[in-house]
Amino acid sequence: MEPKLFIYSAIIGAVMGSDNYMYSAGLFYLPVSTSSLLSSTQLAFTAIFAFIIVRQKFTFYSFNSVVLMTLGSVVLALNTSGDKPPGTTQQQYYLGFFLTLAGAALAGLCMPLIELAYGKSSKPITYSVVMQFQFVLSLFSTLVCMIGMAINNDFKVIPREGRNFGLGERRYYFLIVATAIVWQLLNVGFLGIIYCTSSLFAGIFNTCLLPFSQVAATIAFHEKFTGQKGMPLALCLWGFVTYFIGEYKKTKNPHPIAYDDNAEELKEKLDRLTDSNTTEGKP
Repeated sequence: MEPKLFIYSAIIGAVMGSDNYMYSAGLFYLPVSTSSLLSSTQLAFTAIFAFIIVRQKFTFYSFNSVVLMTLGSVVLALNTSGDKPPGTTQQQYYLGFFLTLAGAALAGLCMPLIELAYGKSSKPITYSVVMQFQFVLSLFSTLVCMIGMAINNDFKVIPREGRNFGLGERRYYFLIVATAIVWQLLNVGFLGIIYCTSSLFAGIFNTCLLPFSQVAATIAFHEKFTGQKGMPLALCLWGFVTYFIGEYKKTKNPHPIAYDDNAEELKEKLDRLTDSNTTEGKP
């Protein structure tokens, strides 16, 4: 990995670590419904930052996809029940509101920054480079989170949570390790999506996971799958399919190649050279 990619991945990792800590602190002071509603704005932030940072071009299909999937997330959040956490003051509530919204904005910022870092690389982005990028990013993200946990004395709470965990202490630690592994795999996938497509599509794909998590929860906990859960799923799938329709039409009708001045000049020289060789070869 070249030095500037290392710097980019370290900075983005620190931003993601701050984002994770903001989300955690915000969720502590907010009810589930409010935090879910604020988190659903992440795709809108991704679209805005992608337009500003990497000059993402929006078509009717991509814009429609962003709107539909954001609406699906909002509908899902509005149908989530949750009361204000006990003992939370009004100041803590506003702090949680701000931290969760700022976390959604930072999460939306990170994906275009990763796409920008890829574009700044002077060498081809390969699988090994993506893995190195992910390693450095996760390392600095973890360091930021650990510093925050150390300042807040959160490490002392982990043994107590393990003892009080409903499924047992061993399963508590197993879930922590398994969650960390799954998140690493998910992050590698997102880095690959950003490289192969765009940060906007990575944001769309991320948002599409929200209603499927509700479906998984319905299966795991034997809950009823109501229309309140079906509507967000339909909106997100509609938006996802709309995006792919736009991409299919874009690849089906490619734009003609626009040569710059130097390329056009080289093309003319090559044509003249080909014509002269053809003339000399005639008897």
